[in-house]
Amino acid sequence: MKKQRGESSPHGPLPGTTRPEISVRGSAELADALPYLLGFQPDDSIVLVALHGQRGRFGGRLRIGIPAAPDEWPAVADQLAVCLRGNSLAGGATPQGALLFLCREPADGEKGQDVMERLRPLAQRLRVACGALDMPVFEALCVSDGRYWSYCCPDPTCCPPEGGPLSRPGASAVAASAVYAGIRVRGSQREMEARLKPLGEPLRGPQERALDEAAAALVPHMLRRADREAAVGRTLRLARQLMERLGAASMAGGAPGQAVADAQDDALLGPEEAATLIVGLQDRAARDRAAEWMEGRDAAGALRLWRALARRCVGAYGEYAVPLLSLAGWIEWSSGDEPAARVALCRALETDPRYRFAQLLHRACNEGLDPELLRRCMRQERAVRRRKRRGRPRTVRRNAPRVLRGGA
Repeated sequence: MKKQRGESSPHGPLPGTTRPEISVRGSAELADALPYLLGFQPDDSIVLVALHGQRGRFGGRLRIGIPAAPDEWPAVADQLAVCLRGNSLAGGATPQGALLFLCREPADGEKGQDVMERLRPLAQRLRVACGALDMPVFEALCVSDGRYWSYCCPDPTCCPPEGGPLSRPGASAVAASAVYAGIRVRGSQREMEARLKPLGEPLRGPQERALDEAAAALVPHMLRRADREAAVGRTLRLARQLMERLGAASMAGGAPGQAVADAQDDALLGPEEAATLIVGLQDRAARDRAAEWMEGRDAAGALRLWRALARRCVGAYGEYAVPLLSLAGWIEWSSGDEPAARVALCRALETDPRYRFAQLLHRACNEGLDPELLRRCMRQERAVRRRKRRGRPRTVRRNAPRVLRGGA
């Protein structure tokens, strides 16, 4: 089997670009190519990739977590097939087929082959769902415990029953071609999600108590129309103050690794001020204003702050992380880090599937829209406010892309 990969856009190479292509032949190279398709190594995931043209150019791709309950698999399979086809058509390309990857590590006492057999009904249901939409699944792989298995290939010489070994990270021909093409892998999905997960003890208890107090004190003012604008202003001023604090510490301490940097940021935030800001950013107006910190030094400081605050959404306040995860995903997408953006936005939608802001950003990111359209709209909104403060008439026209208009 020979497939080609160009630009890491959801719909393949963009018009007018001439990025190097990566040719992939056979199941082993497809398994090795998976992290380069997404930009990270997925875990506990279903991954579907659309194929276009006679040479099987990689197109749109979808990733979601594997549902824990097998009785949910048929509905999820049907929905994924519809979404993959719909996203491809929205980008102007009709998919001629699909690739399927099921990724899950063995539980205690399990082997990779046990995982493969347990997920076989899910693979079959996904193949049927895609085939019903004229997207035959040309290869379906299970990736587990450092090995891969094919659900499609009956030839034991290339796809043995005990599975084929995955290449060491960075050691395969696919990896070499990806490096030449400028495609990089950010690490594992688990590592990226760890930067966004709630903190444990000893910080969890004091933080949850601080959130209780902040919610009781702030929510009445946020709901009262006369107080709302002042509450938004206080929230944004505090956010700016904390961004500057994190930025000053970063400049003084050099460039530590991710885990060290996150621990440093956690130590710089007190429970009370973090709680005040978390509650304040539940307000849609405050969130939308905060989203304007999307460029230059503002973007780097804001991203660190949103991640740190998401980690502070502990205990009963887990859903309070959704605006913060959405803001982090927006900055990452705006900055060109689509893999990290998808992880943050997926986590937001797993927590609250109906959160409109995350839905719209996730869809725009997956459909390959240019984030400059939204950045331009936000700059115009900022200019409108400045004119209002100066008493000038409103003359700036809003022209946000339609897909990105929406509420909470």
